[in-house]
Amino acid sequence: MAGGSGERFWPMSRQATPKHLLKLFSDRTLVEETVRRLEGVVPLSNVLVLTNQAQLAATRQALPFLSATQIVAEPAKRDTAAAAALATALVRARDPEAVMALLPADALIKDIGTFARQMAAALTRAGGTEALLTFAIKPTYPATGFGYLEMGADLGGGFRRVSRFVEKPDLPTAERYVAGGNHAWNAGMFVWRAASFLAEAERQTPMLAEFIRTFPRSDVADHLAKTFPTLEPRVSVDYAIMEKAAVVETLVAEFDWDDVGAWTALPAHLPTDACGNTARGAVLQVDAANNIAISNGRIIALCGVKDLVVVETPDAVLVCHRDSVQQIKRLMPDLPNEAR
Repeated sequence: MAGGSGERFWPMSRQATPKHLLKLFSDRTLVEETVRRLEGVVPLSNVLVLTNQAQLAATRQALPFLSATQIVAEPAKRDTAAAAALATALVRARDPEAVMALLPADALIKDIGTFARQMAAALTRAGGTEALLTFAIKPTYPATGFGYLEMGADLGGGFRRVSRFVEKPDLPTAERYVAGGNHAWNAGMFVWRAASFLAEAERQTPMLAEFIRTFPRSDVADHLAKTFPTLEPRVSVDYAIMEKAAVVETLVAEFDWDDVGAWTALPAHLPTDACGNTARGAVLQVDAANNIAISNGRIIALCGVKDLVVVETPDAVLVCHRDSVQQIKRLMPDLPNEAR
């Protein structure tokens, strides 16, 4: 799934080139890192990328080793329930018995070997069960910005039954979850048989089920243009399917995972100096501490300041306090269209 907006990474992230199309940590975009991570698990010919019309050209440019037919543009924004239905429909049209994984394009995972091993195990298990599978991330702090999974029975091999999905909790609840050890972050990474997802859609969301069941093997673009913009409900796949699914299992991840949700995620993955500053590009600092500064050309000079995020692009400069990075998206309505 590579169609998000990435507003928290403005001004580098724009409507046509959001977070997953940025090279934040290497010379590869996050979407290319996600696709490359699957090498050795599935053939590249079996990788499909869902994006949108505004990002189609940039996505094809970022993934030149995939064919044009492997990159599918959604004609309208319908949230992840519709995206999951489209992904399942595309796979089912190829093979009704197929097993598939649905992955976000913008997560950072460095331990590729462990990821590949566990992904292969999840695909194998999904092929032999009616359950819908997720990946669970062991919480490292009491996050209030993630959904949680409440763990049920131990099924062996790292798999657990999911008792329930829990929405983003308040801080005291998140602290209780972390201390209790029976909750994990919901990474939004799913694995299922196409037939299993269709069965749940038939039970819960008839419009999505009909969309999957009647999806053609050819003339895909015309069919999408006519049907996709009308799909309901316009909600997340968690709300529409996962939370009420008959059987949900999870595999507890042994690999690292970071959803890279804001500029403050960068210091964990980029060099930081003795004063706590993380810088990339042309950055000068004097008596400065705990800053994040990203230059894409012009010099950024920081003097006597701390706890700032400063990001320079050819047409915009962001300056905000580290504690305010989640508020960057509030700037969007006031920006001129060419700067969004």
